[in-house]
Amino acid sequence: MASSRAAAGPFALCILLLASPAVSAAFLFDDGKSAAKGKGKAAVDVEWRPATATWYGDAEGDGSTGGACGYGTLVDVVPMKARVGSVSPVLFKGGEGCGACYKVRCLDHGICSRRAVTVIVTDECPGGGPCGGGNTHFDLSGAAFSRMAVAGAGAHLRDRGQLKVIYRRTACKYGGKNIAFHVNEGSTSFWLSLLVEFEDGEGDIGSMQLKQANSAKWLDMKHVWGATWCLYGGPTAGPFSVRLTTLSAPKTLTARDVIPRNWTPKGTYSSRLNFDASL
Repeated sequence: MASSRAAAGPFALCILLLASPAVSAAFLFDDGKSAAKGKGKAAVDVEWRPATATWYGDAEGDGSTGGACGYGTLVDVVPMKARVGSVSPVLFKGGEGCGACYKVRCLDHGICSRRAVTVIVTDECPGGGPCGGGNTHFDLSGAAFSRMAVAGAGAHLRDRGQLKVIYRRTACKYGGKNIAFHVNEGSTSFWLSLLVEFEDGEGDIGSMQLKQANSAKWLDMKHVWGATWCLYGGPTAGPFSVRLTTLSAPKTLTARDVIPRNWTPKGTYSSRLNFDASL
């Protein structure tokens, strides 16, 4: 059921978004030497809520390649492998829900384990059927769906097709990886498009800013689609510093000079820090 939707024309989308208002946020400056600092009260809802779930792909498969969030082949390898999930629009949030992590558990005590599976949002499921009408729905990989069953009952659980489940937000944990920035294909000194990877904690992004070399000015980036943000104008000159603010319970992190002067399209650049792996 997962859409595996490709993002078409991010360059054109970035230009169109220039006319939209910039995201307003009170940014907390971080010197880049520590993990993110929080501001305000936490707004992440961690209560268990009702939803429905289905599965797609191979019975024991890891899920679809790519997806509407734009993670591409990252979904095929650890730490995302087998934990990817497609969600209905109410959780996808126009792409701002990309990267968020959830615990999902089914409720039939005769076949369901008490153990919840952890799912990372990487795709949006189509708007019809259980994914439409404002419903909260998870379309899981066959492997993730099967793990909700008691030992040996994965096939029987898959035979059910659609299940009632409960879910809640959980902290994303990428096992010691730091936040990385992938420069999307087609980027130039006049149009820079970045994909954020391996964000611990809330996993989502509410706003993103970039600062050029020898400049004190932070430039607002635009959310294009999925986990991709862009900056149009220039020419710009690296190294670039990037500042992220989470969406759900605003926390801010600054990665200084994370993208080097000689950056290349399709290059991935790791920072030396990450958000706390908690909500």
